[in-house]
Amino acid sequence: MLCVGAGTGLELIYLAQAFPQWQFTAVEPAAPMLDICRQRAEECGIASRCTFHEGYLDSLPASHSFDAATCLLVSHFFMQQDERRNFFSQIASRLCPNGYLVSADLASDMSTSAYQSLSEVWVRMLRYSEVPAEEIEKFRDSYGRNTAVLPPIEVESIIASSGFDTPVLFLQTLLIHAWYARRTPRSLEV
Repeated sequence: MLCVGAGTGLELIYLAQAFPQWQFTAVEPAAPMLDICRQRAEECGIASRCTFHEGYLDSLPASHSFDAATCLLVSHFFMQQDERRNFFSQIASRLCPNGYLVSADLASDMSTSAYQSLSEVWVRMLRYSEVPAEEIEKFRDSYGRNTAVLPPIEVESIIASSGFDTPVLFLQTLLIHAWYARRTPRSLEV
C-alpha cells in the first residue's frame, strides 16, 4: 500500500491495524509530519511493516508496484489541472495492473448556492470542532486561491485522464469527496 501525502499517518495506522498482513510505504514531504507518522507507527507496533520516504512521489526510488494507493486531502493543493493530472499519473505508474486508488479532496462548484450552503455548514462544523476563528478564515480564504476546489465532475475527469477508470464517488462529507478508481490497462504504457 502506497500512502501519498501520509501526513501524521492516520490512515496508515488504521489500515495497518485492520490488515496485519499489509506492507506500507508512506510518502510525505514535511519532515515533522513524517516524524510523527513514524513515531505513531512505532508506538502501534507496525513500523516494521512500513517504509518512510521524506519527499515527493517523484523522488521515491523505483521499487515493486503497489496493489493500492491512498491520497487523502492532497491533490487539491495542485492549483493547475495539468499538475494535478501529472500527480495522479505518477500514482498510476506506481500501481500494479488493476491496482486501486482511493482519493479524497475538497470538491464543489464554488459558483453555486449548494456550495454556499455547504460552506456555511462546513464553517459551523469547524467551530464545533474548536478550530480557532482565525484558522477558519484562513481556510475559507484559501479555497480557490491556494486550494483548488473544483466541481466533483472535474476532479473525476482529471483522475480518469491520468491512467484510471472512471472514479466512483463513495463518500461525501460536506466539501470532502472521496473516490476509488482502478488503474486502466492503457496506463501500463505510460
